[in-house]
Amino acid sequence: MRRILLSTLKILISAALLYLSLRKVNLYDLASRIQVESLGWLGLAIAVTIGQIFLGVLRWRDISVECGAPLVTAQAMRFNMIGTFFNQTLPSSIGGDAVRLWLVARNGAGWRAATYSIFVDRAIGLIALAVVIAATLPWSYRLISDPHGWTALLLLDLAALAAGFGFLLIGVLPWPWLKRWWGTHHVHACAVIANRVLFSRKRGLKVIVLSLMIHVVTAVIGWCVVRSIAAPVTFGQIFQLLPPVMLITMMPISIAGWGVREATMGLAFGYAGLIANEGVNVSLLFGAISFLVGIFGGLVWILSPEKAAKGAAPIEVPASE
Repeated sequence: MRRILLSTLKILISAALLYLSLRKVNLYDLASRIQVESLGWLGLAIAVTIGQIFLGVLRWRDISVECGAPLVTAQAMRFNMIGTFFNQTLPSSIGGDAVRLWLVARNGAGWRAATYSIFVDRAIGLIALAVVIAATLPWSYRLISDPHGWTALLLLDLAALAAGFGFLLIGVLPWPWLKRWWGTHHVHACAVIANRVLFSRKRGLKVIVLSLMIHVVTAVIGWCVVRSIAAPVTFGQIFQLLPPVMLITMMPISIAGWGVREATMGLAFGYAGLIANEGVNVSLLFGAISFLVGIFGGLVWILSPEKAAKGAAPIEVPASE
């Protein structure tokens, strides 16, 4: 019942925010702006999105080794593609991350190692996103003239930085109770792994570069979408506006970010002195690209050996877990 209520609430939030965002958007005008040359830009956006997933695979592969859940590249790519499908289709609190966790666990790693690999991967991604936003703040200050918009952006980034680096701090604090108390035991273990990954001579620089590149590529995808409808937006503007929107979209309060992304993008464009409706248009196409890539992920799931060979088999977790 709790899951049903949460799913219903997410659907209502997505529907309400989409309704509010689309009230002033002319969808017929948006469709008329998609010409033959637009398809090239949208196709490029799809290709870049799949490339971004591969960058995430390379990062997750290094993290999973430290968590005791090693993955080969092809396997991790398959799991990530499947995760994108479930991110787009599951109207619940499960999501693609939980499906990836399930796939890694049933592959023999066990629940703990699988959970740690997903959690640490997400935490490092959040820290990198907050760093990217912080790095663009001086330019964002000139772009966003509205004091309310600038203050909101600053507070949002400070909160993300505090959460991210606070998480890393937990991993180096010498307090024994952090390891023993049930409420902090697993968080502390994940924080230790995250520190080990980020400050490793072997993997640290690679993981950091990959994490930053993933968010830069998000702006590239947004730029491809902008070019597809010839929106009056520069790459620099989309690079400054899209990361904060993606940070807000990470909040699990809607279905695949729909509604939250459109409302936030329209608001961000308005604060930046751009046409708010264009922000909604860009967000809709950005979401459509994610949805199409999710369909590819669905095909990967249908054809995957995990579904074909083990579809009805129970999940076996090692006794040590």
